[in-house]
Amino acid sequence: MDKRLFGRTGHPSTLAIFGAAALYQGTPQMAEQAMHVILQAGVNHIDIAPGYGKAEKLMGPWIEKTRRQFFLGCKTSLRTKTEAAGELRRSLELLRTDKFDLHQLHGITTFEELDQVTGPGGALEALIEAKEEGLTDYIGITGHGNQTPAIFLESLRRYEFDSVLFPVNFVQFGSPEYKAQALELLSHCQEKNIGVMAIKAVAARPWGEQEHKYNCWYQPFDAPPMIQKCVDFALSQKGVTGLCTTGDINILPLFLDACRNFTPMGPDDQEELITSAASMHATTIFDN
Repeated sequence: MDKRLFGRTGHPSTLAIFGAAALYQGTPQMAEQAMHVILQAGVNHIDIAPGYGKAEKLMGPWIEKTRRQFFLGCKTSLRTKTEAAGELRRSLELLRTDKFDLHQLHGITTFEELDQVTGPGGALEALIEAKEEGLTDYIGITGHGNQTPAIFLESLRRYEFDSVLFPVNFVQFGSPEYKAQALELLSHCQEKNIGVMAIKAVAARPWGEQEHKYNCWYQPFDAPPMIQKCVDFALSQKGVTGLCTTGDINILPLFLDACRNFTPMGPDDQEELITSAASMHATTIFDN
């Protein structure tokens, strides 16, 4: 699988980054299955969080055995310095490691949340201190809402984050406002050498009243040809470093195959795909 430099970290991350949310309601057997799949695919970057259910506990034994093979990124959803500092240390214990390569402020979806985490006594202070203590090498920020690109552009004016994580998806790009802000953020990140992890690359629409067939917060595309188009689109956006794999263990192999078979998508094909998003609830899919 091809690799891209993860911003100023200098790490050559594989195009697919294992999103450990796939183990939210997992079992040891599922963790073993997932690790065998990603190790066989050559994936070298893992993204995990305390909010991902059982993921940290299940991944701990594997991280302990394979730590040198992965760039490890974790997160905190807590907003104060004291809370975030405690959670970071609990994550280190559960994942059986003495440091993270990257630790991130997680799920910042409003300007009010940004004010809280970057203000006095906010979670950012905990991450900065953790970096000074050698508990993490880099600091990032993540979000999933419709306002995320605009919020992140502001966040980067307040602090020199090393990475961002947000949705890059042809369905969401069907919203002209979101597309414009996302492209502005990607351009800024490319200029400043900031790593960009894209999430929800294969999202199709909200679940609504439908039964959840997959372990995702959204209904994903599940046909290999469409997954390939989604991956090709997301990876063709300038500035994107890699894609976090979808949150379902059954779609994981298809997602990895698409990353292995990535072919850049030209502007005309991108626009055709974006136009098709008009009927896919593009304005609401990333509200949660």
